[in-house]
Amino acid sequence: MYTFIIAIRRLFDLIEILIIIRIFFSILRLPSDNVVGKILHELTEPVMAPARALLDKLGLGRGFIDFSPWVAIIFLRLAYTLILNILR
Repeated sequence: MYTFIIAIRRLFDLIEILIIIRIFFSILRLPSDNVVGKILHELTEPVMAPARALLDKLGLGRGFIDFSPWVAIIFLRLAYTLILNILR
């Protein structure tokens, strides 16, 4: 069971790192139409889309700064905590 929990943690850490890399791509205005950008988008969009939708529903998605990556990271951490508590 311990190995499974570690694997889940590593998966969530990887997704968080990819989201942070995507933030840097956005800040540095790096082109996302290359192979790395497309892979990054494909791997993080399933987490980012619900966060973006939530912010749009709350009326917070129209600002200069995109908070959806941070909301997605919070979602991931909450989901990990929930999974960890269920498995214990």
